Amino acid sequence: MLDNSKRNHIEMEIVTERDSNYNDLEKMSVREILENINNEDKTVPLAVEKVIPQIEQLAEITAEKMKAGGRLFYIGAGTSGRLGVLDASECPPTFGVPFDRVVGLIAGGDGAIRKAVEFAEDDMEQAWKDLQVYNISDQDVVVGLAASGTTPYVIGGLRMANKHGIVTGCVVCNAGSLVAAEAKYPVEVVVGPEFLSGSTRMKSGTAQKLVLNMLTTTVMIQLGKVKGNKMVDMQLSNHKLYHRGVRIIMAETGKDEQTATALLDKYGNVRKAIESVMISS
Repeated sequence: MLDNSKRNHIEMEIVTERDSNYNDLEKMSVREILENINNEDKTVPLAVEKVIPQIEQLAEITAEKMKAGGRLFYIGAGTSGRLGVLDASECPPTFGVPFDRVVGLIAGGDGAIRKAVEFAEDDMEQAWKDLQVYNISDQDVVVGLAASGTTPYVIGGLRMANKHGIVTGCVVCNAGSLVAAEAKYPVEVVVGPEFLSGSTRMKSGTAQKLVLNMLTTTVMIQLGKVKGNKMVDMQLSNHKLYHRGVRIIMAETGKDEQTATALLDKYGNVRKAIESVMISS
């Protein structure tokens, strides 16, 4: 007989582990496979739309904490962990924030980004150890990422964060999960069974990516990292971004390309270049 914890684990995995709505995939043509995957993908934004109120609550508390100097941490394993690392790594170049304001931690360490580390996600204590490296405090926010909602690495990390008075959130793809039970601000995007049964890198991963895009973009706008609809604090780390910076300065100030280029070269920052014009006018 199964004990209650194991029975609950199985029940919570029903949606993400349920058999696909499609069968005999190997008998489909390439076109059929692509069209059916696309049909399933179309349902994801609708599932995200249903939980906007949950995302709103998480975004509001995260912005509040970060305005006061706090940081955002993601903890996850496998695809979920990689998505957290991805979102965190894109915040500095996009919004000009220091690399340690949004941090993605994955079970098994950075090596697990490229190659799966066996059983790393099953360690209930490791996430908290990983967070302690960053001197985690009650100024910060910890968001657990787990499609199944049952990942021990994430559960343990959120549990310890709660014990230390740290704001916790999560993004999961099953309702009523153990991860969501630990999170003070849960986001539960239920996208249903995957096209390839149990392959949560598909719809579940897409849903998590959408939510993380929404979360950090909203928070960064609240932090004043955007002007109008422009990334005025972005890092000018390549020619494409440099020329984008010039175009932003032209759009915001009405200056010609030569003047905008000179301003960007002088100040090395889009926001400062724009502000210099506004102050002098």
